[in-house]
Amino acid sequence: MTASHGAASITDAESARQAIESLESIMTRLEETLAEETARVRAGRLREAATLGDAKLDFARLYTAESGRVRTAKDAIMRWAPDALARLRARHKAFETLLRTNQTVLATAHAVTEGIIRGVSGELARKQAPSTYGASGRAHSPSTKASPPMALSRSL
Repeated sequence: MTASHGAASITDAESARQAIESLESIMTRLEETLAEETARVRAGRLREAATLGDAKLDFARLYTAESGRVRTAKDAIMRWAPDALARLRARHKAFETLLRTNQTVLATAHAVTEGIIRGVSGELARKQAPSTYGASGRAHSPSTKASPPMALSRSL
């Protein structure tokens, strides 16, 4: 699926309708990809969610190009297909909600993952640090900032 020719090609009602349909088709595919990614991340299937990255990027590029084309020809589309433009605006509101949900789920997964890695790193640093006592006779706990680097294997 590729974005259509250019804004100049919207010269009649049929080309206006086709431009809107093309953008809606791209939006459908992007929405499906975002919904699938969101579902996979929520289920903890991060590796499976990562496989959708290229498709999501491709659809986002097509969406950007085609929405720019529609935006440029907005006056022509408004004249020949005002109902389609109104439908597209309503659909964009739902799309924005889906996009916000996707971004929230991804940010949450990122924060949780980062918290787990920081916790593991801190625990490893604590276990590797020598046990020493201060002048007061109390044990010193090692600083989590001074922990050695940690290596992770992504092939597991």
